[in-house]
Amino acid sequence: MSVEPSVELVPPVTRVRPGHADLAGALKYGHQDVRNVLERASARETAMRVALASVARKLLAHFGIEIRSQTISVGAVRSEPPDWVATDRRGAWGVQREQFWDAVEASPVRCADASSSEEMVPAIDNARATGDTLGGLFEVVAYGVPAGLGSHVHWDRKLSSRLGAALMSINSVKGVEVGEGFGGAAMQGSAFHDVVAEGAANWERLSNHAGGIEGGTSNGEPILLRCAAKPIPTLMKPLPSVDLLTKEPVSAAIERSDVCVVPAAGVVGEAMVALVLADAFLEKFGGDSVAEIERNYRGYVGS
Repeated sequence: MSVEPSVELVPPVTRVRPGHADLAGALKYGHQDVRNVLERASARETAMRVALASVARKLLAHFGIEIRSQTISVGAVRSEPPDWVATDRRGAWGVQREQFWDAVEASPVRCADASSSEEMVPAIDNARATGDTLGGLFEVVAYGVPAGLGSHVHWDRKLSSRLGAALMSINSVKGVEVGEGFGGAAMQGSAFHDVVAEGAANWERLSNHAGGIEGGTSNGEPILLRCAAKPIPTLMKPLPSVDLLTKEPVSAAIERSDVCVVPAAGVVGEAMVALVLADAFLEKFGGDSVAEIERNYRGYVGS
């Protein structure tokens, strides 16, 4: 990839990998070396997103907004988080909740359910042993988000679409659902829609199937987002492919790679949600200092 001539040139990569950006990127930009694509399309670039999001998280935390994530499944192994994760506005506050999220962070696969976590680890090890990879589901939840972020009027400012686009931008993510999402499509409206609790001081709901967003706007409930991550494309036992230049049949290229990115993808998901929420928060309560933002925020939530 050097722009300068070199005595010891690195051989070009021309064996494209099914499922990666290799072929599409090379065709788009007219590259003769797939490495120009695969390096830029690498998930390594998400490290900068996580770093930048640390600033957004600091701002959100000042206003009581907390973002968490967990692994829901790896391959065929699936866990079922407790219902309060999606419905309790307290988030990680309280002994039971702190213990749950501590268990997520202590797990090597970021899954609080001990039995599921124990099954996920050998599933990943088995995939590694056979030269294969695994995908799965991860979940991101944001607590303390006030009602009113986003817009029901402007298509490009809907909070759900902004969060969906941000999460879909993560390498390997192929699907995003808000709240009950795809499962809600099989429910009747009388069971799906979240009834407002009678006499609730903060307009609390009896359920959270909508995932904290209605009409493109946050409604005060926890924002629940679930993402599907595909198995990553680099296999140590490569799939059949073709050579970019000769179009002859070859085995796909092998690059340094993980086996399963789902646990790490949850952390990136937290970062992307933080960046979008911080942007929407400043859009709603913006000012030139935290003190000014706080005055705007306190005036809104106190009204």
